[in-house]
Amino acid sequence: MKLPIFKNLAKTVSVEAMETTLEVLEAYADSPAVKEPEQEVIGEMISNICGAIEMKNMMDNEGMDERTAANTFMQRVMGSIDK
Repeated sequence: MKLPIFKNLAKTVSVEAMETTLEVLEAYADSPAVKEPEQEVIGEMISNICGAIEMKNMMDNEGMDERTAANTFMQRVMGSIDK
């Protein structure tokens, strides 16, 4: 997960486009021809896109500014890791 990627995606790409991209990446990763190193890269991309969607939703639906949305998201992630 890379916060600069979240910020860039949240600013420049619609939620609908990110969701479509997720569908394609998930289908691609499910192919038996995709090897483990490729799956790891795809997994990282999926994580970053999901983070960007969460951040964008906080900004658009909850009125948070970019910094607050990023901090809130990262605190949630860190909290789930600690459990």
